[in-house]
Order: sequence, then C-alpha cells, then structure tokens
Amino acid sequence: MKLLSAISMASVIAMFGAANAADITVYYSPTCPHCHHAREFISETLVYEYPTIAVNMVNVMDEENVPQFRDVIAKCGYNSGGVPVIVVGEKCFQGYANFMQNDIRTAVEADMSDADKAAASENKKAMAENADEFKAAHSERANVITDGVAQKKTDGGKSYWFYGVLIALVAGLGYVLTRRGGKK
Repeated sequence: MKLLSAISMASVIAMFGAANAADITVYYSPTCPHCHHAREFISETLVYEYPTIAVNMVNVMDEENVPQFRDVIAKCGYNSGGVPVIVVGEKCFQGYANFMQNDIRTAVEADMSDADKAAASENKKAMAENADEFKAAHSERANVITDGVAQKKTDGGKSYWFYGVLIALVAGLGYVLTRRGGKK
C-alpha cells in the first residue's frame, strides 16, 4: 500500500510539477540603466537566495526577440514598451528600482514549498553575513542565468499529462496484480 501511495504521489508531481520558485524572464536593453540594475539584483542576489529559480535574460534589441516582447507587453497589460520587463511566473513588473526587490521576492516565493522558503530564508541570512563567501561556496548558481532568445514551451504541458497518466495506469495495474496475488 505504501508503494501505491508513493507511485500516486509521483504521478501527481509528474502531472502538475513540484512547488518550486517561479522562473524569471527579464526583457532588457543593453543601453538601459534600470535594466542593468535589475540584472545585477537578480544575478548577484536572487539566484543565490533562491536555489530553485532559473533566469532567462532576453535582449529586446535583438530583432528575433521583438515579437515575443510585444506579446509579453500585451499579456502584462502595459501600454508602453519600456524596459526592463520582469516576468516572475504570472506576475509582471515594468521598470526597476530598489524598492521593488521585496515585491519581486514575493512573486518568486508565491508557489514555493515551506521547505524552499525556509532554505531561502537561511540563504538570505548567510548572504547578509558574508555575501562573498556564500557566493564563492555556491558559484554554480551563476549558471542558472541564460542570455538569449526567450524560451517557448512547445509541448503545452502535454508531456506532463502523458507521463502522469502512464504512471497512474502502471500504479493501477500494480495494485490489481498485488490484490489478485493476495486472494489465494
């Protein structure tokens, strides 16, 4: 029965995903000073505080990124194409100033588990005590930032459903087979 519970939980996680911090996409221009400050905050602070986030930096000055940037501006309900536009999960921020840091953190934490929030809190404390030492010990976090074309999810989440259904079917078959063997 414990095996069945574990398999069922695995199928739920496969279908809907585990609760992690939201990924961040930053639409920026290389000549924008506010973009530079936003990128610095994210790359020098957030990626170390939240070890489960991934960050995609998208240069809106590259022609191939313009259509997707327009889509994001429309989706977020903004009337101008000002940058930076920071998208955290489903939450959008246009512009950047230091007072926005806690709002961005709140958006990152929106779907996090309590354990991930506790880990982030510990990371924040360690960063406050000695940021350079903490960053050196966790230097791999700098690799979570990609710089390029905005990523599109092409499968629409269909693969999660497929694997979730597959796991549920295997679990059901396992249950039937173990029940049949126990009725001798």
